[in-house]
Amino acid sequence: MDSNGLCIFTLNYPIELILYMKMQKELRKFCPKCKTHTTQAVSTYKKGKDRKGAQGARRHAEDKKGYGGQKFPELKRTAKTTKKVTLKYTCKTCQRKTMKQGMRIRKLEIQA
Repeated sequence: MDSNGLCIFTLNYPIELILYMKMQKELRKFCPKCKTHTTQAVSTYKKGKDRKGAQGARRHAEDKKGYGGQKFPELKRTAKTTKKVTLKYTCKTCQRKTMKQGMRIRKLEIQA
């Protein structure tokens, strides 16, 4: 512990990036609604369609309008080589959907 009360750990092994991961389509996991372990279907979370009339979209369209070009600089190349994948679990008995926090991975393969 240092003077601020924070614990600082040093790792004596390199942190490896998971590039490819295979996962079962169904697995047994705790369901908070059933309060027991149940079989759950695994899928990846996908973002919904943007609303054209949302306040942020209207504000961005207003800023882009007319002379002066783009409000924010257009991205030439991406800095990251991976994307965060969020897993969505659906309980087979009660249909409750739970999500796991996104993990950085290059490719996720869900097997049958």
